[in-house]
Amino acid sequence: MGDRGPRGRGNVDTAALRADLRAAVPDATAALVVTAAIFVWLYARVAAGTSPTVEIMPFLADTDTFAMYWLCQAFGWSALLWAWLTTMLGLLRSGRPPRWLPVSPARLERLHRTTSLTTVALMFLHAALFFAELVRDNEDGLSWAGRVWSAFVDTFVPGGYASGTGRIAVLLGLLALYLAIPLGLAYYARTRLGARAWRALHRFVLVVYVLSVWHTLLYGTNVWFDGWPRTTLWLLQLPPAVLLLTRLLAPARPSERNDALRGRPLALLRRVAAVTAAAAVIASVVAVVLSGRDGGRTRGVDGAGLTVTQGMVWTGLAAFAAVLVVAVVLAKRAERAERRPVSRT
Repeated sequence: MGDRGPRGRGNVDTAALRADLRAAVPDATAALVVTAAIFVWLYARVAAGTSPTVEIMPFLADTDTFAMYWLCQAFGWSALLWAWLTTMLGLLRSGRPPRWLPVSPARLERLHRTTSLTTVALMFLHAALFFAELVRDNEDGLSWAGRVWSAFVDTFVPGGYASGTGRIAVLLGLLALYLAIPLGLAYYARTRLGARAWRALHRFVLVVYVLSVWHTLLYGTNVWFDGWPRTTLWLLQLPPAVLLLTRLLAPARPSERNDALRGRPLALLRRVAAVTAAAAVIASVVAVVLSGRDGGRTRGVDGAGLTVTQGMVWTGLAAFAAVLVVAVVLAKRAERAERRPVSRT
């Protein structure tokens, strides 16, 4: 178990976690209010006959029967909104904060942590309501045990959902959820991990956001078709991409600014690769918006088949895990080198 001290070496910082959970209450309350507003908006669109979801799945027009499904959708959208918000806050905190920002760095960091906790909770509720809706609907007429097990596999087992676009989209959403939990909570184990290793891990949280957006573009029926809702979702990716590029070009941490100047070619190579990737993302989003070719489906035209397979996703996950492990190992090695006593010979 270890010592009781919340910041004792080898322990999880439970005191900070409890404090952040308390501080997240106003944030989580706001998220619930926003979720309720989104639910009302989705419900109104169904009633008005303007919901693209009903256009794809007409049976969902029975909003009373499928209220849990619409609530699931509302939580999905608020989760994506909070993921966008916490990503923006994190990028603002990790770079040089603009002078016009009326929030101190400490307050910015606290907001980033609380919105991160809220995001994970919203993602889980999105999945949990999908599970509950599958249990309620019981499309295959299974027994209670059968329907619960089938819904659990479809909802919470990566790769378990085996029909239509959900084969990829649900898998991506689950990977986002299951990566968000350890990567987000790693902050509270930073004493055990070491500062450098924790920072190396935390950078990979951006992958969670990318997977969440990908899941939404692929499976979000409200942005399924070409048009302004889908274009707006693409446009919203420009601010975090620009902030990421700015953070890479002008990092707040002196050690990051000086690594490439201290005879560390690997650090320079990583920086160049990251800057190139961020610039490519910005260029791609701009090209998508200007061209109108954003991967959406056109009304009245059969959608193209999936170009991504589960095998591709699992291969990408394996590559991601390998890169993550290497990054942590290098960070731990650098940390040990910093603690090593300097020879005076």
